[in-house]
This record gives sequence, C-alpha cells and structure tokens, in this order.
Amino acid sequence: MNGYMRQKILFTTVNIVLACIWLANGLFCKILNLVPRHQQIVARILGSAHEPLLTKLIGISEIVMAVWIISGFKRKWNVVTQVTVIGVMNAIEFFYANDLLLWGHWNAFFAAVLMVVIVLNYWKFSGGGEKQ
Repeated sequence: MNGYMRQKILFTTVNIVLACIWLANGLFCKILNLVPRHQQIVARILGSAHEPLLTKLIGISEIVMAVWIISGFKRKWNVVTQVTVIGVMNAIEFFYANDLLLWGHWNAFFAAVLMVVIVLNYWKFSGGGEKQ
C-alpha cells in the first residue's frame, strides 16, 4: 500500500471517529438524555426556562455536524466550524459549569487535543492546502 492510500485511510478513519463523537454527544447525551449532566450544563449557561428545547436543538446541531463531516462538503469550513464550536463551548463551560464537566478543568485539555487532531487530520491527510 502506498503512502497516499495510507493517508486516505487514516483521514477517513479519523473523520469517522470525529463523526461518531458528534453523533454520540448529540443523539445519546442530548436528544435521548442518557447523560443528564448535559441538560444541567445547558440550564446553567442558558437558563432553565427553555433548557429541554435548547438541549435538543444543540443535539440536533451535533448530529448535523456528524453528517457534514461524513459528507466531505466544504471540508475547510467544516474544520473551522468544529474547532470554533469546540473552543467556544469549552471556554464557556470552563467558566460557568466547570463543576458539571466530566473531567473538570481537564476538559479544556481534551478539547484542545481534539481540536489539534481535527486540524492536523485536515492539513496533513486530506491535502488541506488544496482548494476544496
């Protein structure tokens, strides 16, 4: 197997894993409410009045992100969107709901690692410098 094929397989594998992360968080944690902590975080940050609806809308958005990743449509904008959403979401949670996070302050570290993986996967393995 040549280097190009290895890169393509790695790129596809990482994208599937990323899509699964978004899908699991959206469907299982938010829409199906299998992890109530997510609703508590939404209530803390956005208020409890509309928390069930907002949590479900966030979950739907995460599922859309998973579909977008798999589709390969506008990859560069997908990467920018993922990194922005993860960064902003984790910064807000760090300051307003740190006690509700699975790994507390360490969540920021894991989010940063995830953002680096997303960017490196795009630039190193997809030919990110090419127009897409």
